[in-house]
Amino acid sequence: MKTTERKHAFECRHYLIQALAEAIRRADILRYPADSVLRQFFREHSSLGQRDRAFIAEGVFAYLRRRRSLKALTQTTKPRRLALAVLVREFGVALRETEALADAADREWLKDFDAHWKASEALLSEIDHADVPDELWARLNQDYDAATCTQLTQAWTQPAAFDLRVNVMKTTRDEALAALREEGWQIEPTPYSPLGIRVQGRPILANHPWLVEGKLEVQSESSQLIGYLVAPRRGEMVADFCAGAGGKTLLLGMLMRSQGRLYAFDVLDKRLQKLTPRLARSGLSNVHPQRIDSERDAKLKRLAGKMDRVLVDAPCTGTGTLQRNPDMKWRYSDAGLAELNAKQASILAAAARLVKPGGRLVYATCSVLSAENEAIITQFLNAHPAFSLHPTAEALARAQVPLDTGETLKLLPHAHHTDGFFAAVMVRDQESGIRNQN
Repeated sequence: MKTTERKHAFECRHYLIQALAEAIRRADILRYPADSVLRQFFREHSSLGQRDRAFIAEGVFAYLRRRRSLKALTQTTKPRRLALAVLVREFGVALRETEALADAADREWLKDFDAHWKASEALLSEIDHADVPDELWARLNQDYDAATCTQLTQAWTQPAAFDLRVNVMKTTRDEALAALREEGWQIEPTPYSPLGIRVQGRPILANHPWLVEGKLEVQSESSQLIGYLVAPRRGEMVADFCAGAGGKTLLLGMLMRSQGRLYAFDVLDKRLQKLTPRLARSGLSNVHPQRIDSERDAKLKRLAGKMDRVLVDAPCTGTGTLQRNPDMKWRYSDAGLAELNAKQASILAAAARLVKPGGRLVYATCSVLSAENEAIITQFLNAHPAFSLHPTAEALARAQVPLDTGETLKLLPHAHHTDGFFAAVMVRDQESGIRNQN
């Protein structure tokens, strides 16, 4: 490489480190979700290419996963030094490769840091909650034994699996696997979901034809399994009560083979707007997005007792997704959990009013905390005797999913190599008439 080319390459890398440092600084404030911070950052730095954006995003999330131990090891608040520490500790970049990225003072600091973190790593590995805030660690210890707490929190320091879902309205999983392998992708079928494909690494997919054409959707395996618990049939009336951007909605519509009527409710227009292009790609014609003001919206009263299936993917702490959303653990609080618990109970009770006699109600969260899972279900069943718990393993077995976690579905990242997820299936008594349930 010529001297001028080498200088230009170093300048580019200097810029990337500076960009990563600024992105870390913004994300570290924890005022907004990290993905929102990054979207805004990339809008302001539109000249960054896809690979540069991927590098910065991976660096920010690596920092957030190990934020507490990195700060303890670096003893600094300087974003640039934190960015350099991410390179060395999290990305495994050798010191000699960083020499051109730092001035004399930073090089000396980085040399000390490199020696310090290697000497301290064994000690840190013995601190179970080295990268979990104290309040969340205490909550976990109320729900799990010591070994599970350790395994769970260690899993949170690793990146999440990257999964795709096949749209069987347009292709099959075998066809997708064959085509993507021919392109050189490192992929394998997901172990549980019959529709899932697990991708090694983080390929750039934004404009890939299979996603543009709606043959594939990005969706975690755990999220895919929820569709098989709802198990909608062709021609039924189904509601996705907290649809969000519609990942599960699209799965339900596909399982219905676009027959029947599927309502996608949400309280935010901007979430439903994200569903619009995905819906257009999917080939589905039975999905009806509707914004509601709250779980007591008048639109819902007209549907009372008419739904065959209702899914409540409730707002939650997101503790099951901390591998992919690590910033959420640093914003956790018991006070926030209590607020969510009240909302979860209210939403579930409202959604239950839509279920007809003999119909199915599925409650799900991407949480590993019993306070927003088992506790909410117990409270609901005690207050609504017309509903009874239906074993999730039975519903999964019908879809040939080889998974049995007991009466309810409970997925843990370290055990199942998925996002943490909880789901319960409840059935309304055939004899119960349409009545207001409070």
